[in-house]
Amino acid sequence: MKVKVNGKYSHNLEVAKDEVKLDEVAVDFDNLPLRNRHSHVIYKHKSYNVEIIEENRSSKTFVLKVNGTIYQVEVADQYDELLKQLGMDYAKSNKVADVKATMPGMVLNILVERDQEVKKGQNLLVLEAMKMENMIKAPADGIVKNILISTGDKIEKNTVMIQFG
Repeated sequence: MKVKVNGKYSHNLEVAKDEVKLDEVAVDFDNLPLRNRHSHVIYKHKSYNVEIIEENRSSKTFVLKVNGTIYQVEVADQYDELLKQLGMDYAKSNKVADVKATMPGMVLNILVERDQEVKKGQNLLVLEAMKMENMIKAPADGIVKNILISTGDKIEKNTVMIQFG
């Protein structure tokens, strides 16, 4: 299956019963499946701490924290690829209702305006969390209906930040 990280880096992921390969290189997990949402991973002789921050199984998207850095991850299997080739992919068929905060933080900058048309992957706002700036991107094409936050706002996880119409 294909894995896209932060909307731009693509990798091949193979998952067998007790083996995971990323770009044909074995990944060694301390515990698989990730029962407690955490694992220690060895990949290309380097050590990584991986935590699942958020998962949306219906859209096959995940927010992972790897050694303290947050990554947005999209997964597509062979059926998703086939639907995309046929022009029937999931992302285009579903409208996005709103964008929620994936973690608590402070709004540093809002990059869109009300009634603005946005494309999937377009930068919407900058959220500072855990002393890091995180670019929040549009999960699908849409038109900004409401912006419910302001620059400088401190927000909690799952706060609705932007609504689409």
